[in-house]
Amino acid sequence: MSWTAKRLDQLGTVSRGRSRHRPRDAAHLYGGPHPFIQTGDVKHAGLYINSFSQTYTEAGLAQSKLWPVGTLCITIAANIADTAILGIDACFPDSVIGFIADPAQADTRFIKYLFDATIKNRAQQFSQGATQDNLSQEKLLSLEFAIPSVAEQKRIAEILSTYDDLIDNNRRRMALLEDSARQLYREWFVRLRFPGHEHTTIVDGVPQGWSIGSVSDFYETSSGGTPSRKIPEYFTGDIPWVKTQELNNGFITETSEKITEDALKNSSAKLFPKLTVLIALYGATVGELGITAYTAATNQACCAVLMKDPRGHFTHAFLFFRENKGVLVNLSAGAAQKNISQQIVRGVPMLMPTTALMSTFTEIVSPVFEQILNLQLTNQKLRQARDLLLPRLMNGELAV
Repeated sequence: MSWTAKRLDQLGTVSRGRSRHRPRDAAHLYGGPHPFIQTGDVKHAGLYINSFSQTYTEAGLAQSKLWPVGTLCITIAANIADTAILGIDACFPDSVIGFIADPAQADTRFIKYLFDATIKNRAQQFSQGATQDNLSQEKLLSLEFAIPSVAEQKRIAEILSTYDDLIDNNRRRMALLEDSARQLYREWFVRLRFPGHEHTTIVDGVPQGWSIGSVSDFYETSSGGTPSRKIPEYFTGDIPWVKTQELNNGFITETSEKITEDALKNSSAKLFPKLTVLIALYGATVGELGITAYTAATNQACCAVLMKDPRGHFTHAFLFFRENKGVLVNLSAGAAQKNISQQIVRGVPMLMPTTALMSTFTEIVSPVFEQILNLQLTNQKLRQARDLLLPRLMNGELAV
């Protein structure tokens, strides 16, 4: 079956998101009922966008636009040509382009997968800017790409979306599992309704037998480093090297770069053991967390939290910092970007429960985290299988 060269605007309507108010960060625009999708939400979504970190008020909506379910979001700043489909009605800024397919011309899922396979790389070649990468709508619409009939597009999309549907289902399961662990943490260690609390004396808000202090009393911290980019061979090894953008509030099962033993020896990068909690110290990701699924090295923007007190455990550390992310963000400050230091992390106030209570808590939540890790590893395999099929389906090599 023949494939025909088309531009995006020949397959549906294309227009930029809208965010007209200045300053953009005016407080009255935010905190309402209308989802406001940003480039980071697109980047971290799967096939569909169903979660978001910011919302608009009615005033925010008035200076923006509400896009319907099924719109393909395409980022043109920060992270270039990342794509995901709206699973909810939502607004987005002018750093995101919206594409609504003409059903007689295109299947939205197919166009999303075509971006993943070929268009994204081509678009990124257009996006070299003086201060930061950016992609104009005009440049995006200048790209032509070959597509088959709508019927064949749908068949290809069905094959690939089967993998993404499984991945999304596993993501929902992981979210529910983590939420159960967070709720237990809050019930026991924030609300202090732990087993036996009815018979425990509370003195100045602290249960008897608990230790009060700061993070440094119970956990050590450390950070990594970056091998010299002037020696490309340093980045040809098999040691996972974690950067802050890979801290996704879950297990880190893969990294975009790996380094060699020589890179480790000749830089300030350090190896941290499996199940080390990492905290982002710099930039927009301040306070984001990750847990090493394997022994791994990190760059200097990651703070590793290591056991010091025998009562400490990675699940407790992870849930503590998840609960206190707002504290870390509020403590961050910097002229060019937000940042915190290891000293700030170590100084955050912390209560440590008794050995017996911590042991009980760990016995309950450890299997939950094990399930989360297994689901993440399953998703990694599903993505690998999908990505092997993707180029072959998108260039017509495999008939469907």
